[in-house]
Amino acid sequence: MADYKDTLNLPETAFPMRGNLPQREPEMLAFWEKADIYGKQRAAFADAPKFILHDGPPYANGAIHVGHALNKILKDIITKSRHLLGFNSPYIPGWDCHGLPIEQKVEQQIGKPGAKVSATEFRAACRAYAASQIELQKADFIRLGVFGDWAHPYLTMQPQTEAGIVRALRDIVARGHVVRGYKPVNWCLDCRSSLAEAEVEYEDKTSDSIDVRFAVREPAELARRMGSDVVPPAVDVIIWTTTPWTLPANLAVSVHPEHDYALIEGEGRWFVIAQEMMDSVRERWGISAPWTVHATAKGVALDRLPLAHPFIERDSLLINGEHVTLDAGTGCVHTAPAHGVEDFEICRQYGIEVVNPVLPDGSFSSDTPYFAGENVFKANPKVVELLREQGRLVHHEAIRHSYPHCWRHHSPTIYRATAQWFISMDKAGLRQTALDGLQHVRFTPEWGRSRLTNMIADRPDWGITRQRYWGVPLCFVQHKETGELHPDILNIMDKAAAVIEKDGIEAWFTLALEELIPAADLAHYEKLNDVLDVWFDSGTTHYAVLRQRDDIGYPADLYLEGSDQHRGWFHSSLLTGCAIDGHPPYKGLLTHGFTVDESGRKMSKSLGNVVEPQKVINNLGADILRLWVSSADYSAEVSLSDNILKQRADAYRRIRNTCRFLLANLHDFDPTKHAVPTDELLALDRYAIARADALQKTIIAAYENYEFHLIYQQLFNFCAVEMGGFYLDIIKDRQYTIATDNRARRSAQTAIWHILEAMVRWLAPILSFTAEEIWQHMPGAREESVFLSRFYDGLVSYDSAFDAAYWADLIRVREDVNVALENARKDGIIGGSLEAALHITAPEATYQNLARLGDELRFLFITSAVSLEKSDALAVTVQKADGDKCERCWHILPTVNHDPAYPGLCPRCVENVAHGGEIRHYV
Repeated sequence: MADYKDTLNLPETAFPMRGNLPQREPEMLAFWEKADIYGKQRAAFADAPKFILHDGPPYANGAIHVGHALNKILKDIITKSRHLLGFNSPYIPGWDCHGLPIEQKVEQQIGKPGAKVSATEFRAACRAYAASQIELQKADFIRLGVFGDWAHPYLTMQPQTEAGIVRALRDIVARGHVVRGYKPVNWCLDCRSSLAEAEVEYEDKTSDSIDVRFAVREPAELARRMGSDVVPPAVDVIIWTTTPWTLPANLAVSVHPEHDYALIEGEGRWFVIAQEMMDSVRERWGISAPWTVHATAKGVALDRLPLAHPFIERDSLLINGEHVTLDAGTGCVHTAPAHGVEDFEICRQYGIEVVNPVLPDGSFSSDTPYFAGENVFKANPKVVELLREQGRLVHHEAIRHSYPHCWRHHSPTIYRATAQWFISMDKAGLRQTALDGLQHVRFTPEWGRSRLTNMIADRPDWGITRQRYWGVPLCFVQHKETGELHPDILNIMDKAAAVIEKDGIEAWFTLALEELIPAADLAHYEKLNDVLDVWFDSGTTHYAVLRQRDDIGYPADLYLEGSDQHRGWFHSSLLTGCAIDGHPPYKGLLTHGFTVDESGRKMSKSLGNVVEPQKVINNLGADILRLWVSSADYSAEVSLSDNILKQRADAYRRIRNTCRFLLANLHDFDPTKHAVPTDELLALDRYAIARADALQKTIIAAYENYEFHLIYQQLFNFCAVEMGGFYLDIIKDRQYTIATDNRARRSAQTAIWHILEAMVRWLAPILSFTAEEIWQHMPGAREESVFLSRFYDGLVSYDSAFDAAYWADLIRVREDVNVALENARKDGIIGGSLEAALHITAPEATYQNLARLGDELRFLFITSAVSLEKSDALAVTVQKADGDKCERCWHILPTVNHDPAYPGLCPRCVENVAHGGEIRHYV
């Protein structure tokens, strides 16, 4: 028997079937670095229009987690896809380097600044620690395949960036947005410093819930105002609070001017509460006996009635406040201006001076009656007991409720009035400028618009001062008595920025005051050594980085971070940008959700559901993580688990094997010699290219709109269904059995080549390592790296004679044929599909579509024979094919062995072996 194996065009490629990504990816990283592909990308796209994605700086502390991986990979997909779209999209990675967490780490190592460690030594240790963490994180980000200028990142602790931060503040001061105020701010007792809004999170806490009696000084006057015929011998206004420790600072009780308040007799006493709250108060107190309401009046009638503080010898004024609600309590609100923003504002309107008995460490000052030296939280039970002893406690219970906590320490915070510098939201119209600016920002997803808008609309002034060591100083010189800034403050800040730019923030702390102001002012002014809120650092990188580096640009086209950054970096950047320039520093905001396990639970070590990106990279490869990121609808929480990663690894294998098949069938293809002109391609080949062209339009639109999960779905479907399940399955016969240089074979190779040229570029932003590996195995002259190319423009649209509707009809028929073949296999009629002969009856239109392919129809269905008949409905009958099996193409035909010179072959194979090869027109 003759052996015809050598006459077949069997696939051949050095591109391995197994990705072996953990070992192969580092080799690709070495190639990119040695060849300086990022640098060459900058040169290749230097004249293209810019697209700037500004990196929100991760904090320089600790190894990266999977949330970091999600964030950086999303950014990398965008910048790489923008190059393929023809943009110059440099990526400058950054790090946030100042702030409390680094201080705490250094304190653990060398102690707090004091006798043994100077502030200078402490700051130097903080700088060194941050630098070590940056190198740790940088290595992991690079390992993810993220392209960027890793040799020249921006760091908020770089002297030039620190100087830029000071200059940004100088411009905000110049535009009238900065004010000094003595206001309540969120205060962390562990930090011993004020907190920004973004540094506060809410967690459950158990608190003492108490109702307290404030005696009315003049019961007769109260009765007169409320229109009561009876004057009570004594009467109390009842307040409710969950912070008993704030009572030493109480100066007023607030009632809403438009709510109705009732003078009630019950439980052996007279008291006043909101009429609408009576039922809920009775339920809370466990009261069943009836109450008598003697009179009611609007809160406005009670304005400025003096009350007695429950245990301190001073008055508490009854005042009107629009902030009073009836959703809890008694409708009469305990008001301590040192410990609440609304309390502070309403007391300021009434001219009530603030009493602040709480020190920075959370203890009461020495002149606080009853509680001097006590920690505020530890004082709670003692306040309750004192109220009970004084006969002022009406009701007490423990409740579990949401309470503000420091996001770093997870410890409860307090509101505490301190002298701070603020960026005012309204003094110079910043709030409205920001709200107007947001109307011109593109939000992805769109719901981010209302979230950020609402935060800006409702937020208080921004307290920007912190009493810490490791941070950028405000560089303020202020009057010792009034606290006002020096009249020449703008020039002073310019001088400070200049020395910081040369020697870093340490220069400010060692800078002599006489170098900043005239000698005549030295006795009246002092340097302020407070540092800026760390959110101001990152929030001004649009000023200190984007506008200072020639390789970037301003404003940014896109900021991309997690959903928590609506109150963080998005927020601070918006306010500083609008304060300096009058518009946002970004044209678009993209928000992604947090990573959770496949059950939707937050990842934590205690649950054992943490997925570490380093382990995934070492076990599966970075491209599997990248494929996971692309597959996720990041607008919501993003699930990750070992099971999900296994699914993505399976999908990766399908994509890789499809690309390997394409490469293997191009092993002898030179595009300059063998490519068939598009108008000479076989109909099926032109269809395949047209499908790729249509898909490319979809993929490009998805990249432009950041809809990466659609790309993943489309790519997988293209590989598994349109290529693997249809086109590639059909052309195997033509590729393997037709004469090597036959036009029909070269037509298929030309289609494969076009498709692969497009597909490798579709893959590149997502499967960066694999796309580069494919690129290096592809035939024809090309750029050194796929990342120096643009989306492929060599695809063609549908042939007018064989349009999309035509092929859709044939694919539908093929699906029915496949079902019939599978049933015939199950029934034992055939083994493989080439053992089958089909008889198809079809309606007129479908019949004509099928008939157009003539004898080539059998190649479409991968059977040995097909007969057609018109009918009212589509039906497929499967019979065993007549004849012998061709030893070369495996078709079963009656004409096998017709040529004695080529025993075992069908006439078609004889033509392909002995002559120029068969002629194909369609399939």
